[in-house]
Amino acid sequence: MQVRNRERDAEPFVTKDGSTIREYFHSDAQSLAEASLAPRRATQRHYHAESEEIYLVVEGGGELEVDGERREVGAGDAILITPGAWHELTAGEDGVRLLCCCVPPYSDADTYFA
Repeated sequence: MQVRNRERDAEPFVTKDGSTIREYFHSDAQSLAEASLAPRRATQRHYHAESEEIYLVVEGGGELEVDGERREVGAGDAILITPGAWHELTAGEDGVRLLCCCVPPYSDADTYFA
């Protein structure tokens, strides 16, 4: 059994899209990370050609745009982002923290910008 702890094992870093990430697991099949954005900050609009993502907002919220559709999201919301879908998350006034599962696992090489 593998157990990883947020504080002990998941050192934060900034990804290509501008969010702060703590990666819990990265296997050959999938990845699980926590992403956060400070209040009113946004990720850079991008897409993943191969990875399907599921976001689960655990704290705060903001506006998520996926392929031109905009929606307010908040704690408890789960969002499916299919491969090839352009997306951008803008944090609200309290910032946002979410879990992100990617299949296949997240890769900088699979992150594309306009």
